[in-house]
Amino acid sequence: MSTVVYSRAEQAARLAAQGPVRTVEPPRPKRTVLERFPAGAPRGVWPAEAFAAERRREGVPARVVMDLESDSFLVITEVAS
Repeated sequence: MSTVVYSRAEQAARLAAQGPVRTVEPPRPKRTVLERFPAGAPRGVWPAEAFAAERRREGVPARVVMDLESDSFLVITEVAS
């Protein structure tokens, strides 16, 4: 099996043909925490989900995420920055 060796000009042409390379992580949306709920709610009770559903009925795009460090559920909104 032979190994292909490209000249510097060929390497540059191949790299240019690949298009732009993304080196910076895209910006993440800014999060606003509306409310925190402990994760230890009784079985079958979802206070964070109920709160988020109420906000969505009001027109606020709320959703629930888990914060593992504090062991709690967060109701958040995200705004593109």
